[in-house]
Amino acid sequence: MPKESGGELREELRKNTLWLVIDRQPQRNALSLAVIAALRQALQRADADETVRAICITGAGEKAFCSGMDLSASLGAGPVAAQEARRSYAGLLVDLSRLGKPVVAAVNGAVMGGGMGLLAACDLAIAADDARFGTPEVDLGIFPYMALAPMVRCIGRRAALELFFTARKIDAGEARSVGLVNRAVPRAQFAGAIDELLISLCEKSPTALRLGRRAFYATQDLPYEDQLETMCMQLSLNALAEDAAEGVAAFLEKRKPDFKGR
Repeated sequence: MPKESGGELREELRKNTLWLVIDRQPQRNALSLAVIAALRQALQRADADETVRAICITGAGEKAFCSGMDLSASLGAGPVAAQEARRSYAGLLVDLSRLGKPVVAAVNGAVMGGGMGLLAACDLAIAADDARFGTPEVDLGIFPYMALAPMVRCIGRRAALELFFTARKIDAGEARSVGLVNRAVPRAQFAGAIDELLISLCEKSPTALRLGRRAFYATQDLPYEDQLETMCMQLSLNALAEDAAEGVAAFLEKRKPDFKGR
């Protein structure tokens, strides 16, 4: 995997984290078909790359994380092309749920429309405290259908439906209070907070994170007893891993574990 690649999606390998930077600042980092395809390909490569232990998604600049789908690019497209674009976005959200590595959203600016679905589909999120969030689709006579799926799972039905029904924009403090982001920090502390979180994730067992993340998303809609039964089996599998033995040994020997991802 290259350390850095250009284009509308920049890939930057910083130590053990792959940064995916949507770089369409004139379009407020809106998602085009090309960017969606590049994101999906980059996520697939990162998931297979043992040197990558975490993934961070962000937008270029300080004004926007992602403003959703690029509506200007869809003008004049026929219904079949428009449907394929929607399916590509839905596929990206599915891909995010199937990864075996933690995904962090570095919310550097405004998040609107389909960008809210992308944000909610990430595992963790830290926002600059001047970021703004909203789903304005209803004001255009449409509804944020696909963003609904990850957002309801992220922030719950009442908070999500209020945003969907009213198109009301919220600030980073309210986004934190409803659970859309984990933290909202001053702009001057933003980069440091992101780095601190990513360093912490990269120090954890890749095996435990892979098995645990996949179990989380695979079982989140199961009935309670079925979920517990599945988790019991996953724990038994995890306990057989070399990383589990190393973690226990390090705890007993009062040292830092050296996880190998096996």
